[in-house]
Amino acid sequence: MTCHEIEALRLGLMNSLGLSDDAAKKHARDELGENPEPHIEALAEAETLADCKRHLDTALVELEEEVAAADPEAADYDYLRGRLVAVRDAEATLDRLLSQGEAFLDDLGEAHHTLHEVFPADE
Repeated sequence: MTCHEIEALRLGLMNSLGLSDDAAKKHARDELGENPEPHIEALAEAETLADCKRHLDTALVELEEEVAAADPEAADYDYLRGRLVAVRDAEATLDRLLSQGEAFLDDLGEAHHTLHEVFPADE
């Protein structure tokens, strides 16, 4: 039982945030294995937060389809549903991160505009 979506998202976030943790990257790559599904590999290789969002959405759709097709009596069914909850939670957190980043950008624009109002530049 593996959490490929979560590990791939961790790798994509490390890429997009410019973070390097060799031990975490090795652990995540070991978890993904040599030939992860294409949507999982794309998420792991994401270079921007927008890429992470797009590829996580695809991974989530795939996981939802897997849960829908699973036998509720199977031994790993509860784990599979737990994975779905964890990935949906990660998606919501990533949405908040993107929203906060956009708000921060807007705030910087307002601060810049205010500085020019208070201290007009000579033309």
